[in-house]
Amino acid sequence: MLTTPLSQEAVRGLMIAAQWLHDEPQPPATKEDVRAVVRQLHMLQIDSISVVARAPYFVLWSRLGDYDPRWLDELLEEGALFEYYAQANCFLPIEDFPLYRAASRVIDWRNPRQWLDDHPELAARVMNYVREHGETRHTDFERTDGEKTTWENPKQEQSALERLLYAFELMVRRRDNFQRVYDLRERVYPGADHLPAVTADEANEQYVLYTLRALGVAKAEWLAHYFRLKTAWASTALKRLEKQNRVLTIPVEGWDKPGYAHPDHVKWIEAAAQGQIPRSKTMLLSPFDPLVWDRRRALDLFNFDFPVEFYFPASKRRYGYFSLPILHDNALIGRLDPKAHRKKGIFEVKSLHLEPGVSVDDRLVTRLKRVLRACADWHETPDVVIRQVTDFDLAEALADWIETGGDRDDED
Repeated sequence: MLTTPLSQEAVRGLMIAAQWLHDEPQPPATKEDVRAVVRQLHMLQIDSISVVARAPYFVLWSRLGDYDPRWLDELLEEGALFEYYAQANCFLPIEDFPLYRAASRVIDWRNPRQWLDDHPELAARVMNYVREHGETRHTDFERTDGEKTTWENPKQEQSALERLLYAFELMVRRRDNFQRVYDLRERVYPGADHLPAVTADEANEQYVLYTLRALGVAKAEWLAHYFRLKTAWASTALKRLEKQNRVLTIPVEGWDKPGYAHPDHVKWIEAAAQGQIPRSKTMLLSPFDPLVWDRRRALDLFNFDFPVEFYFPASKRRYGYFSLPILHDNALIGRLDPKAHRKKGIFEVKSLHLEPGVSVDDRLVTRLKRVLRACADWHETPDVVIRQVTDFDLAEALADWIETGGDRDDED
């Protein structure tokens, strides 16, 4: 397709565009836009950390701007989405349900069938409860062993509910205050048992194609991680797709092996090869954003080392508990550690760090102010408080704005 190699700059721009993070004017977001984003990314990772909006809602905000987070909850309850294990626990398009049922990739330590076989009486008791009572939460069961319920030590009924979900006996009907509400699969998705059959090989091929749609141009070694496929499964699926001419091979400068792309992106790729490279918006990203959740890919393509420091003890953290990468001009230029104090109406930036070599100019300052203001407004925390900026030039450029709590006074 291409006679000369694609630049890595073009690869970065194509990935940003495929992730719907490119800088294009957009009308006010709608509920259908939320569904469209999930379909493009193929999943929204779920996480319970809420120092700012939880991961799936924040990933949507990074692409849609101001939108109503209730739309995501409604799409789950309406059956347009379902919850299952993909990259991790995720919201997924309902049309992909047959793929997951055909080729469950639930990681080995959560092998649901083996666990249920090892706990048959507990599994039967929980299933009978759901069958009789309908919508069920893990809080419907009282703990009787005298131990404290924690993340590492859940109630046995909670473990059963989770395994029954992974085994497709139950589904999540909705979430209340982010708590799962379970019901029987046949009540949540009555048509599930009448869907066309999909083989495991077909499902793995589709996962690879989906990954290429979501990443733009990708190295072969990046493909398994997006859906947590086993490396051998992704490699075998890619070889079959190549033989069937269902993927594009793309030469890339500096890569000793070709990149791969989805045929849907051919026009974007040809335009990028001619210098029409998509440019990113300036945006904050969740640590669970698909642009950065593969830490090795982020380091490889963007030269951005991004440890997730909420797993670290406080004394070992360099950037903060929940640092958000900053995307600007097709680069990951830094990170900031935020907290939304919703009751006080304050959006606090505990620290803001730029990557080495980032040039602080008026455009960067203006756009950074704008995205901080937009993020604060979306959280309904109108006052922006920045505690520390480690780059001297940026600290000076933001000084007056910081003193006024993030006034809305800057436009391009």
